[in-house]
Amino acid sequence: MQKTIKPLIKFSSVFTTIAIIISGCVTGQLGKNNSGEYKNGMVVSAHPEASQVGIDILKKGGNAVDAAVAVQFALAVVYPNAGNIGGGGFMVYRSAKGEVNTLDFREKAAAGASRDMYLDAAGNPIVDKSLYGHLAAGVPGSVDGMVEAHRKYGKLTWAQVLQPAIDLAHNGFKITKRQAGELNGLHQKLMMFNPKGTAFINLESTWKENDLLVQNELANTLKHIQEKGRAGFYEGPVADSIVAEMQGGKGLITKEDLQNYHAKWRKPIIGDYRGYKIITMPPTSSGGIALIQLLKSVEPFPLKRWGYNKDSTVQVIVEAERRVYADRATHLGDPDFYNVPQSQLLNAAYNKKRMADFSWSAATPSNQVMAGEINGAEHEETTHFSIVDHDGNAVSITTTLNGSYGSLVVVKGAGFLLNNEMDDFSVKPGAPNMYGLVGGEANAIAPNKRMLSSMTPSIVEKNGNLFMVVGTPGGSTIITSVFQTIINVIDFDMNMPQAVSAKKFHHQWLPDEVYFEKGAIDSVSLEKLKLKGYKMVPRGAIGRVDAILKTKNGSYQGGADPRGDDQAIGY
Repeated sequence: MQKTIKPLIKFSSVFTTIAIIISGCVTGQLGKNNSGEYKNGMVVSAHPEASQVGIDILKKGGNAVDAAVAVQFALAVVYPNAGNIGGGGFMVYRSAKGEVNTLDFREKAAAGASRDMYLDAAGNPIVDKSLYGHLAAGVPGSVDGMVEAHRKYGKLTWAQVLQPAIDLAHNGFKITKRQAGELNGLHQKLMMFNPKGTAFINLESTWKENDLLVQNELANTLKHIQEKGRAGFYEGPVADSIVAEMQGGKGLITKEDLQNYHAKWRKPIIGDYRGYKIITMPPTSSGGIALIQLLKSVEPFPLKRWGYNKDSTVQVIVEAERRVYADRATHLGDPDFYNVPQSQLLNAAYNKKRMADFSWSAATPSNQVMAGEINGAEHEETTHFSIVDHDGNAVSITTTLNGSYGSLVVVKGAGFLLNNEMDDFSVKPGAPNMYGLVGGEANAIAPNKRMLSSMTPSIVEKNGNLFMVVGTPGGSTIITSVFQTIINVIDFDMNMPQAVSAKKFHHQWLPDEVYFEKGAIDSVSLEKLKLKGYKMVPRGAIGRVDAILKTKNGSYQGGADPRGDDQAIGY
């Protein structure tokens, strides 16, 4: 049975973002769309508890990386559907002096993984096999990533940055209305994959807003990590629990897989757009290359004159997205396994040529768009946070479990969820994954290989100075959401709350449909696009961008996405 594309509209409630930007002196809370500005810094997060942890670390003299590590572990407690120690992600770093670096702590396939491990006897994908249960999990990278980031740039002690998460897990926190609904909705599936129970299963009644969620097993795991660092997760009792869980559920991850996992520092993708410098993530993320391709593809066109989401603006962006996602499917994968033609994909002339064959009179059918010729050669459950400290060091981090609550498997005795990132590989080249994204040989499954991602943590400079820190969850919509947020500010003169809140649309080559949030495109523009042959499909929320803008007067302005529980706290 061929793996089918699941409508993106079903995943709108799943994705969440976190952004944190921090510095200073006076603390205050902002409503989701409050455009208040704070001189010293700001935290914008998907969960108020995580934002407060970041602020507290900065008040203790920690820097942006200290706050990022603390927030990452806090999110593993208070935002378990995406915050994690059982997943992975990416970090983009910019120092106050303008030095840049990126860290890839994306999950890996286990050494026992094989190219056709999710196919049936006829060679067709078995859909749920890469989505749920033990076999769906890749080797987690979040803990090693945080260890590496802290080792290189941290200022406070490791024990200090871990303690807030331990306290939250041990003492409990009050769940939000949204979280209560998610946990109640997942009750049966959580029971199915965790018959011995977990902290997320309420056997006495249904979850309600403000119920206290205590996670003692997770608290003990975090204590091991606090005391032993990397070895507290990848060796010892926690590693034993992971391997026992794998063996009980016929998963693949072994002690050797855990011991052999290491995050990688990589050279950032650097691009420019209308005089702004874009610093973003290289492969294994596809997001950075795709973001720069989109920006270069639309740069020759007068978007500002046409206006926000008018028919000409939408048409040019959709045609750019069509071509960029076709390139993504063919040319992008783990650079340690595949020679990614990065310089050619980022070349302005290449992207201009790719846009030369679209017609203003009619939509280009996606089946007529292939990847460009190269000479020589995410359910939407993710979370993002961005941080700026008192000195001006900036961090943009996106992490994920892939689907909401990952594989739904909680490691017994260790209290954390495992990812279902194996679905981000091309399970079968040409077959779509859970987001409808089609991949090729570049992203085929191989032992110890990192799966391709759409995560796009990014930092923007203007005239050599920090301008914006931005990112979002959203699976395949991450790239287009970050792209639209950036042009909302640069081309359409929006402030940060406006740019984040603005309605969005999305196209990804296949399926050949344009998804849009209700109200994103006016009725006249919508009708013009339909007459040209664009299949316009309304859906729920797209992305949950949390970002910070450095304003002309040097203050920080946060944009907390109103699509979720996100909140901005000025400091």
